[in-house]
This record gives sequence, structure tokens and C-alpha cells, in this order.
Amino acid sequence: MNILITGAGRGLGLHLAAEALRRGHSVIAAVRNAAADGALAKLEQQYKGRVAYAAFDVTDEQAIAQFAADASEAGITVDAVINNAAILTERSASIETLNMDEVARSFEINVFGPMKVVKHVLPLMNGTSGAIVNISSEAGSLHNAYGGDYPYAMTKTALNMFTEQLRHAVKERGIAVYSVHPGWIRTDMGASKHPGTRKTARQAFSILQRGK
Repeated sequence: MNILITGAGRGLGLHLAAEALRRGHSVIAAVRNAAADGALAKLEQQYKGRVAYAAFDVTDEQAIAQFAADASEAGITVDAVINNAAILTERSASIETLNMDEVARSFEINVFGPMKVVKHVLPLMNGTSGAIVNISSEAGSLHNAYGGDYPYAMTKTALNMFTEQLRHAVKERGIAVYSVHPGWIRTDMGASKHPGTRKTARQAFSILQRGK
């Protein structure tokens, strides 16, 4: 498979890229600045010819559209998309102290970002055995809602709804759509005390393979 992964320069995104390559897939690593991503460069050296870069920010629709247009012109197809890029901010803020600019920025990255990516990349997908995976969180569950984390929790709830809507929209095309809760993991976002990312990446690919 040819897999597009957003936020592939570090954390879970980087481990998802490594796991994809280890399993024999090719990766299009969507990062804001490909030249700065040393870890990805190492993967590129290790798996020659199977790592490509898509240098765009998920909030920049014009850049995403340009990537898709260039890929289409080059005859590049995408078998799977993993919407991984996200931010976690205002963790300890109460509703009285909440920075609404950070709430808006969280929606731009965590919700509108995946929507923009799918909007422009969907035409590149064959649709016979494709998959779209949105990295979500139990924080977005209405049933298990907890106090706090307003921007992150609300954006993950919205992302889960997008997943459901998208699943209905593309089911006739043979594309599977999932929301995946990776749990707390050892990343810049998750902090060092949580479990490692490699196991989580393997679990995510088990889901992806079932949708293939």
C-alpha cells in the first residue's frame, strides 16, 4: 500500500511510518518541513525508494490541494490515509480561563485539518480496498466524558462525527473509515511516563489491514 501519514515527523506519526515501512508498504510523510525531519531522513535511507514527502501544514488547504494536484499529474495513487497530526493545548484551563484562540487553533488542526486532507486526497484513492484512519481519543467519547481538556476533547468528538459521516459517504467506493483511540503514549504530547509508541503503531496497522 501507498500510505499518506500526517504529522509523520515525530511521535506516533513517525512510528506509524516506521511500522508501515517495516511491513513492506510505501509512505508519503506529510510534514511541515521535510528538510528538518532527521528521523524521517534515516527511514528514507533505510527504506530507499519507499519514502516520499508531502511538505504541507494540515491547516493550509491550498498547499494540500497543490500536493494532490501534483500527485495526480504524476500518476501517484494513495491506498490509505492516516490523519495523525494534532495538538493538545489548554489542558489545565477552566472554562473561566480558557483561551478561545487556542480552542479555535485546535479545531483548525485536529478537525478541519483531517477534513481538508480527505477532501483533496480522496480523488487519489482507488477505492477498491482503501482505508482512512483518523487518530482520535477516548477524550472525544460522549459516554465517557470527563472534565477539562476542552479544546482536545471537543475536537476529538467532532473528529469522531466526521469519521461516521465519511464512512457513509465512501462505503459504496469500498473505502473503510475508522476512528482509532491509541491511548496515552510516550510522545511530546503524551509525556514520558506512558507506554511506548511502537506497540500502538502495530495495533493501528492491525486495524488498517482488516480494512484492506
